[in-house]
Amino acid sequence: MPAYMVVQATVTKPEQFTEYAERMPALVEKFGGTYRVLGGEVETLEGDWGHQALVISEWPSMDQARNMWHSDEYAELKKVREGAVDVTVLLADGL
Repeated sequence: MPAYMVVQATVTKPEQFTEYAERMPALVEKFGGTYRVLGGEVETLEGDWGHQALVISEWPSMDQARNMWHSDEYAELKKVREGAVDVTVLLADGL
């Protein structure tokens, strides 16, 4: 069953965040993920969004998404983004 990683983000230090943004797509691909939404326009139809950007990636399974999230490669890359973005990350089962 597919899984979806949903990221809500507000970049606070664009210069610092650039390296993370440039390196992340290769890591997502390496672990079997595919971007479905990567930034772009977001329109709030109801409620309070409160973030600049939305990223959604599709994964073959929850386990594959977790493998990326808990990998040594991602731990190293996550250090690059620390302090550069306010972020909420969700992982959800697909249909």
